[in-house]
Amino acid sequence: MKKTIINISLVLIAYFLYFLQSNFFNWFTIAGVMPNLFVILVLFIGLFHGRTAGIVYGLAIGMVLDLVLGKQIGVNMIGLGIIGFLAALFDKNFSKDSRATIMFMVLGATIIFEVMVYVANGILYASNMELFNFVKILAVEVIYNLILTIIIYPLIQKFGYYIENEYKGNKILTRYF
Repeated sequence: MKKTIINISLVLIAYFLYFLQSNFFNWFTIAGVMPNLFVILVLFIGLFHGRTAGIVYGLAIGMVLDLVLGKQIGVNMIGLGIIGFLAALFDKNFSKDSRATIMFMVLGATIIFEVMVYVANGILYASNMELFNFVKILAVEVIYNLILTIIIYPLIQKFGYYIENEYKGNKILTRYF
């Protein structure tokens, strides 16, 4: 029952973030750039929930974004799916307790996602790839995502550890005690 409630709440959080990003952050842009809240969400789902859930939620959220935005189908889906997979790799190799580590994870995930989307759009549309403008937009988006991560980190950490305890359990080796 708890796992169903957790999954329903994650879906509701995704809807809330969609409306927050599409309505609220249109007013609060930095140099015309909005944060990408879905990269942060999928990263934290992959970190605390596990690799399979990170990939599934990344693919599902990406597909919804592709259908709603309507530009191209599959670019956000594949990008967020890869972020969910990378989050599980980050979970195995890094600690989730340090705020600095989480910030580096968000920095890396944002850069990886945006570079993948930029290259995919350049290939699909054969558009002129202006590298200087892309780097400027990427830098602003990374800073924006990092600021938001610093602000919401305590909430994410509490909810994340609750999810982790529910799904992964307490895996302490008890035979030595």
